[in-house]
Order: sequence, then C-alpha cells, then structure tokens
Amino acid sequence: MDASDQYRCLIKKIMVRRKNYGENLDRFIPNRAAMDFDYARYMLTEGTKVKENPAVSSTSVYQKELAELFNMNGRRILAFKDKPPTPVELFPSKFFSDRQLKAVKPQRHIPKSSERTLNCPDILDDYCLNLLDWGSSNILSIALGSSVLLWNASDGSSDELVTIEDDYGPVTSVSWAPDGRHIAIGLQNSEVQLWDTTTKIKVRTLNGGHQARVGALDWWNNHVLTTGANDSRIINNDVRMRSHIVETYRGHTREVCGLKWSTSGKQLASGGNDNRIHIWDRAMASSNSSTQWLHRFEDHTATVKALAWCPFQRNLLASGGGAEDHCIKFWNTRTGACLNSVDTSSPVCSLLWSKNERELLSSHGLTDNQLTLWKYPSMVKMAELTGHNSRVLFMAQSPDGSTVASAAADERLKFWKVFGTPPRAPKTNPEPYSNVSHIR
Repeated sequence: MDASDQYRCLIKKIMVRRKNYGENLDRFIPNRAAMDFDYARYMLTEGTKVKENPAVSSTSVYQKELAELFNMNGRRILAFKDKPPTPVELFPSKFFSDRQLKAVKPQRHIPKSSERTLNCPDILDDYCLNLLDWGSSNILSIALGSSVLLWNASDGSSDELVTIEDDYGPVTSVSWAPDGRHIAIGLQNSEVQLWDTTTKIKVRTLNGGHQARVGALDWWNNHVLTTGANDSRIINNDVRMRSHIVETYRGHTREVCGLKWSTSGKQLASGGNDNRIHIWDRAMASSNSSTQWLHRFEDHTATVKALAWCPFQRNLLASGGGAEDHCIKFWNTRTGACLNSVDTSSPVCSLLWSKNERELLSSHGLTDNQLTLWKYPSMVKMAELTGHNSRVLFMAQSPDGSTVASAAADERLKFWKVFGTPPRAPKTNPEPYSNVSHIR
C-alpha cells in the first residue's frame, strides 16, 4: 500500500469513528472536494527526488519556478473552506442542579465595633439575673437598679417606665410579652408585676408563688408567663386568671437562672445555679402536683444561665456554662444526647442564634469580655467583638434579627450589627390582652 492509500485509509477510519460516536470531535475538517490526491501522491513519492538549481540566486525567480514545479497555480493540497463545527460541550448543563449553578453568596461584612453605645448606670453585676429584653414593637427594656427604662430603637427616644419602691426592689428580671405592649418585671421580694407600657399602668401583680427573688422569666404564649426563682421553683402563671398558678416544675436544687420555651412551645429548658439543665415537656405538665422533667443534663460544671433554642433545627438546644466551665454544649432534646461541646476558654454569659443564618453568638467574661460569632455546626469563629471592659452579662436581639444589644458590668449598653440585613417578612400582630384585669 502506497502513501496515498495509507492517507485515504486513515481518513476513512477517522470518518467511520466519527460516525459511530454520533458527533464531530475535530474542529478543522479538510474539504475533500478541494483536494488534489494525485498531486499529493506525487509529492509523497516522486517530489522528494527534485533537486534545487544551485544557480538560482534571485528570490523572485526561485519562488516562481518553485510554484511552477509544484503546480501551485491556485490549488492547495489541503483546503479548509467549511466553517468549523460548534465546540462540543464537555459537561452539558442538564447534568447540573440549580444549587450547583447558583452563584456563590458573597461573604458578609461583620463590623468589629459597635454602632452605638449608651450608658446604663446602676445595672446589677449579677450573673444569675436577666435584665435586658427587646420586644416585638422594637423597644428595648433594661433594668437599672430599681428602675425599668425603655429605649425605642425606631426613633432613638427613651423613657422611664417605673421605679420600684425599695421594699420591693431591685428589679431582677424583665421580659416582653409577645404582643410587644405588656412587660413582666421580676422583683427581689418574689413578686412579678405586669405593666402596660403604652399607658404606663400596672396591670396586675403575681404573688404567692415564689418565696425568693424572681431572676428568670419567659412567655409560653400571650397569656402564660413562666417564672423561675431563687427558691428553685418554676411556675406557669396564667395572667388572665385570678388564681394564676397553673403548673409547677420542681427539679432544681438551687436558684433558677435561665428559662427558655422552644419555638414550638412544646418544651421548656431551665438552667440553674446547681449546674443542671432540665427539659420539661408541656404535655406532661400537671396542675395537681409537681411535673417530672423529661431530661436532666448534668454535664456542665458551673452555673447555667445561657440557653438558646435553634430556630432552624427542631429539638436542638445550645447551653453555656459560667465560672470555670467555659463550654457551649449542644443537646438533642428528643433523645437527650449531647451532640457537641466546645471549650470557649472563658465563662459563657449569654447565647443568641441568628434568625437568618446558621450562626450562634455568645457573650463572655474574663479575660476578654468579648462577643464571639460562631458558624454552626462547624463552630468555627467568624468574628470576635470587643469593647466592653467587664463581663458581658446580658444580650438581646432586635425583632428583625439583625442587631444585638449587649449590656455589661462596665455600665455600657452597646449595639452590634452582627447578623446582617434580614429578608423582608410580613408583620404579624399577636393577640392583645383582652382578659387581663387590673388586680393588685
């Protein structure tokens, strides 16, 4: 087989292979109609025998004779006249999901300094109290000694709601009702007062349930307020009823420092000065006798006040230990399992989940008195916010979830734009108090 036959066989094999695959993988395919196979054969066999004339010295004469010798009168050995085929898509887009094709979300900028600082003189330096809360009407409440002050985040105005008499105070806890209008105030003398912040009128006083200061409050709904006190008792109070005590929880042996209802309202988490956490099931609550806990966690080695239910994962609770414990722990409250424990190297005073991202914010004591932002579930530090000179005892989150207020023993109230701008959400109006009478 001569050279031209080999070339033709090679071309034929390529064309057959291309036909079998069903697609053209070569971007430059010769135009067979424009080829001179006889001349190509001659060049492969006889053309190499032609010798150059050494007498030729002129470039133009040489080029002319060369063209005549190879019969290059307008013809080309290989002609590429057809348009190259469309490039083959190696990875068709139909094989990718929408998530894979979605643009990567840009990394959010987290300001390292507070956007506003306010003075909060006479705030109590007590780890077991809860003196800061941010209501659904965008008003922040803070207890300063025996007084409760309100700061409107919408317009920056502030007002004093009440100053408690010395025989009853100081104020040991504050908690907004879901309607954003009424507020509960726990006192040193074991009472709890309910106030209408619009009219500045005390709606009623809850007494007879506790025998010591009430340092922890949380609302189950618009009408049931849960209280925890230094007498180790936890009580559900229906504020519409004259006999307001509807359930009692007994399990702690020392002061109850933290109370948080889950977002579903089915479980209550309580933390105490006995280093314990209890999980209470609402379905197991009893009005006739003390309710038995669902789970008891004893892994912390110091007081547990910091409690936070995860907003995006059901039955996930985060807890933080103070003093020498330094740990943030994560619990599955359905099974009772401890999912993870992270040593933060400083006492954990408060915890807040982001409402918009999978992030957790913790506030700490010595030595840095910082706020730390964590990525969940990796628990990688995203940012550390410093500015307080004493332990950051209290934190509260704005209704839209973007801003966090922190109050410390250095008598400073700072606001941090830590969680970013939230998506727009429709505004809901909780059911107002319609059956609350003015009872002393």
